Amino acid sequence: MTTPPLRLFFALPLSPELAAQIVTWRSQYPHAGKPVAESNLHMTLSFLGAQPRGQVPVLEAIAASLRPQAFTLCLDRLARWKNGLLYLAPSQLPTELTELEHRLKESLLAAGFTLESRAFRPHLTLFRHCHSLPAIPPPTFDWPISEFTLFASENTAKGTHYKALGRWPLLPITTT
Repeated sequence: MTTPPLRLFFALPLSPELAAQIVTWRSQYPHAGKPVAESNLHMTLSFLGAQPRGQVPVLEAIAASLRPQAFTLCLDRLARWKNGLLYLAPSQLPTELTELEHRLKESLLAAGFTLESRAFRPHLTLFRHCHSLPAIPPPTFDWPISEFTLFASENTAKGTHYKALGRWPLLPITTT
């Protein structure tokens, strides 16, 4: 009997405090669509799809080899894609975010992983199946990024759950 593969992705996890703040803000708009579970809020860095379980140590080694710098991400733009996904995004991309995503992508490709070809569009999904962009002012959430995570997406009777398989700290912000 073979072990089923894992559906994997690297992402930036929200702290429980920030996730609660975003969910509280989001709760003002209950009819915007199907909300993403509070525990599943994240920003994907790289989606790997179905991978053999034996690849997890390889992915852990890749993540451990990266030494990204911590940064703060300002989520200040509310937008919707044609597929009905309502999300928050930064209007300004910190260099540290683009460097982390690029270095992770290059390391994964060098290790032989096949990745999506679409461009990196950093966003935090709030709702799925949203029929229109709500006419509301966008919020501003400052998100201190101090780690990145390898997640496995698991389907359960209660819905999809993202399980953290590994976490890697970012280097502290240095002041000169």
